[in-house]
Amino acid sequence: MSQGEVLNVALRSAMSDARLTPRKLAVHIGVTPKTVERWLADAELVPHARNRIDACRALKVDEQMIWPKAVQDRVKSGHDRELVHAYPYRSACPSTVWGALIDGAAEQIYLAGYTNYFLWLEQPAFVETLRRKTEAGCRVRILLGDPDGEVTRRREEVEDVALSVSTRIRITLEHLARLRTAEGVEARFSSSEDAVNHVSLSVFRFDQEVLVTPHLARLVGHDSPLLHLRREGDAGMFDRFAEHADELWSRAVPVPA
Repeated sequence: MSQGEVLNVALRSAMSDARLTPRKLAVHIGVTPKTVERWLADAELVPHARNRIDACRALKVDEQMIWPKAVQDRVKSGHDRELVHAYPYRSACPSTVWGALIDGAAEQIYLAGYTNYFLWLEQPAFVETLRRKTEAGCRVRILLGDPDGEVTRRREEVEDVALSVSTRIRITLEHLARLRTAEGVEARFSSSEDAVNHVSLSVFRFDQEVLVTPHLARLVGHDSPLLHLRREGDAGMFDRFAEHADELWSRAVPVPA
């Protein structure tokens, strides 16, 4: 790999999920295995449109997941370029997207969902992943709702599902207990005055990218929409959501040991 090149982690993850080696993917597309290896070695390298389409068809993923720059350059300008992708449901966002963002984060991971429960299910060995991140110098913050709070109780009445909000929070707390000895991991409950704002909007930050879920009416998180944003400048959509999440953190209270 040349100096300055960054691995295309999303492409590697998609190939792993599809059980395709560079040679097998190359056969699907009609290029050489060396060409696929070049794509893997350099995230800034954007293949020709026809090759991108054939690759995404073989991998069963969206183009913006693997080569978002190609999509952005085609249709966006200014702060509009911050929108990488919009999903009508959070569950429609592939787990490989979450995995690639977690793997790629070097400075900070901030999980400001109200329960953060689904991450422990969808991301393999997530506790150990976060531990490795902190050992490499990445700051990890986790903001949760208070499982005994009034807003949590009211939300449980609204959702009316067997796996209650407070139960999902407590499952997250059980996982976090395994990270107590990891330096660089911080966990807080949102303050009582901020709980309504927290439960209605989940923000998950990975360095300069963020996944945002505005929670709709009675819907649980996986049934609400999700926006994937990448920071392109000051005072854009990324900054607005990041500042909101940081404000909640500033008034939050530490999770009891």
